[in-house]
Order: sequence, then C-alpha cells, then structure tokens
Amino acid sequence: MSRADQHLNRRSFLSRAAATAGVLATGGCDRLSQAPWIQEVLASTEGLTMRAQRALLSRTALAREYSEADISSQFRANGTSNPQEPAYQELAASNFIDWRLDVMGLVERPAQLSLEDLRRLPSRTQITRHDCVEGWSCIGKWKGPPLKNVLDQVGLRPEARFIIFRCADALEASLDGSGQYYESIDLVDALHPQTILAYEMNGEPLPIAHGAPLRLRVERQLGYKMAKYVMQIEAVASFAEIGGGKGGYWEDRGYEWYAGI
Repeated sequence: MSRADQHLNRRSFLSRAAATAGVLATGGCDRLSQAPWIQEVLASTEGLTMRAQRALLSRTALAREYSEADISSQFRANGTSNPQEPAYQELAASNFIDWRLDVMGLVERPAQLSLEDLRRLPSRTQITRHDCVEGWSCIGKWKGPPLKNVLDQVGLRPEARFIIFRCADALEASLDGSGQYYESIDLVDALHPQTILAYEMNGEPLPIAHGAPLRLRVERQLGYKMAKYVMQIEAVASFAEIGGGKGGYWEDRGYEWYAGI
C-alpha cells in the first residue's frame, strides 16, 4: 500500500491523464476533480489502459522476475508500518497464532484459514519489482500460496466477478467512516499465477512493516494495489456498494482502480 498525495507515476499518456484527475482530488482541487469532464476522462482512459494491456498481453503473461543478487538491500515500508488497532496489536503480540483469514462472499464453502492452513497449500516463490506511485522501486522475494489455490479451495460461485481484500490498518477516515484500508481486483488478476498471498519476504516471516501476517502481491500492478495486513477476502459481483464504490481506499480518493504496468 502506497500513500502518495501528489502525482501518479504511470507509463503511458492515457494513464497520466487519468492520474491527473486523481491528483486533483487528493491535492485539494476537489471542485475541479468532480467536474463531469474530468470524471469522464478518468473512467475512459482507465478502461482504455486495461483493455490495451490485456489485448497485448496474455492473461497469464508474467511480470519480470529477478535473481537473488538483485534483491534490494533495503525495501522501503510505505503506508502503514504498524497498525495500532487493538485487535491487530493483540494478534501481533501472540505471533499471529490466533489470526484467521476469513474467506467469504460468493463462495461455495466459506472458510477461516490460519497461517498453518495457508502454509500447507502449494506455494510460489517469486523475486519481483515493487513499483510505487511515488516514483520509487524495490526488488523483493515473496513466498505464499497463489490466490487461485485459496479460491479453488472455497469454490467461487458463477456470479463472482471481483475479489475484495479488507485489511487491519485504518488510515484517515474513509468515505464509509471506518478508515479501513481495502482493495479489489477482478478475476483476471485474481487467478494470475503471480498473484499470491505472501507470508514470507526475503526468506523470513513477513515483517509487520511489510504487512504481517499476510499481504497481497499483484505483480502486474502498482504498489497501492498490494494490500497489507489482509484479514478478509470476499468474492463479490460488484464493489459499487462497498466503501466509496470505486474499488479501493485510494481509488475512493481519485486513484485509478486498474493500476496495470
């Protein structure tokens, strides 16, 4: 999760145009950012970016992976680095023994999974680059089960279209008043082989600063999509009634929902 309050650093003209609207929203130009033409540009360019990327790349095309020698000596911890919510602090104090991942929503078999349950699933290890909207990048090594393995275990219902990730950290008050960080991806990214639920970083248990006990890795998108401190996964048909209806904490504040790179 990346907290940027200026420009969004994207890699195409259309992406930058959409990002500009996000900047206006977060930079205090609320009246202009809510102008109909700005909102239309934001929606249309985001859709074009997603369609173009997915037309040019296979749905299973992999983000570049690196060698052990490429791992960054220091990996910046951005956004929340230690949630202060009492429930989270209690879990952290017991080394997350009592932590459970709730998997719910449009699934056939809702589940509560412990870290041991997740470790028993087939895992994937990948060394990838994390690109932040603030303009910095780091390379890290991540291990955890592909999200697909978890979704296969609970069984997605046919009407499921998006996966919502609800997290333990709360930033400033969110649009629904809770302050809870959340994110979402569609099934194309949810079922991608590099989309994993990481419980290890650089060969060690995931540090609290980087999202312990579990964080999402969506390697073909920007860092703010990679939710930390994941507590709940929900399969939904739409996110229109969740939070501000834009699909994520920062998206509710003007960022693009699709942050593909």
